[in-house]
Amino acid sequence: MRARSLIVALLVAVCGAVLGPVAPAQAATADQWGFALVDNPTVPLFTTLNTSRQWGTWKTAFPASWASGGKLATGRFRVKFPNIGTPKGFVHVTPVNRTGNYCEIVFWTPSGADEIVDVQCHKPGGAADDTPFTVLWSVSSGVLPSSQPGSHAYLRYGTAGITDSYNSTGLGAAGGPTGVGQYTFKLYGVGLATMLSGNLQATAIQPNAAPRRCNIYKWSFSGTDILATVYCYNQAGALTNSEFTLSYHRERTVLGSFAPPKYFGYVWSAGNVGQTNFNYPTALNANTIGATIPVGRYIVKYPNLGVKETTAQLTANSPTSNYCNLTSAWSYAGVDAVVDVICFDNAGNPKAEVFLSTFTSRI
Repeated sequence: MRARSLIVALLVAVCGAVLGPVAPAQAATADQWGFALVDNPTVPLFTTLNTSRQWGTWKTAFPASWASGGKLATGRFRVKFPNIGTPKGFVHVTPVNRTGNYCEIVFWTPSGADEIVDVQCHKPGGAADDTPFTVLWSVSSGVLPSSQPGSHAYLRYGTAGITDSYNSTGLGAAGGPTGVGQYTFKLYGVGLATMLSGNLQATAIQPNAAPRRCNIYKWSFSGTDILATVYCYNQAGALTNSEFTLSYHRERTVLGSFAPPKYFGYVWSAGNVGQTNFNYPTALNANTIGATIPVGRYIVKYPNLGVKETTAQLTANSPTSNYCNLTSAWSYAGVDAVVDVICFDNAGNPKAEVFLSTFTSRI
């Protein structure tokens, strides 16, 4: 019997060698992720960042480790996510201030086992200035099984085209420039065929740290494809070629993952259009947005999402160089999360604007 077992095992091994490997395993996406709030952009390297507003996949194997960071120069800050380093993935950054300062990604890269993200911030007019911000990084691979909800896609656009991308449907992305500082992309198969759905985020990348901002000029759907147009600007508010990240998520977190996290939401301030106002586990169209003073300031409420460690990101949806920030770190009203948003024109004056907001807990 033992000899027969050995023969069977040998035949299986031989057949496997002849037939080749099986299809790649379907991933639950994301492979790794981390988020953090830099609420004091002047601390020295490497100070532990706010532990109530950060988390990451490293926590499973390294529960005592925390994201850290520190100031490198005026307006320049380095974040370190421990034990999740890889050169791929995407980064988003949202400034936290009421003065119109804005932030961009300089680069991200692995350093040993860690992931390093450098961020540069500017005040209106383009001068470097220390600015609080939220930051997240995530990387995914594989295809989502049809039994899992939603979809996720991202791309990194460089000087010569798309340099990295992911699509949970396996169908990819395509697109590129349509003019100076203007880019249009198609994310294949990630949307819903009958309505606009999901949420987009975009962040400028500028390796030389010159002032840049990017927003969503417009977005739409064609069948299940999502069409997204990104416009990028310099400190004068002029359309300018730039590198950037663009991501999309539907019925999943901005990180790309689901279960966990199962407490997340997103909303488009243009209204409850299609499936662009989503809250899990509460309900479709449960998130609310109310205008307040001054003009250009909005209060976004995410019911039932104020649990454990959380993060927020947002991107303006504008045909102009207007942009949007968090006025302060989000707060909690019972179990609800409250996100305070303010939008600006190029001079840093508060200005009414449409935006895309997204929020997630780590659980």
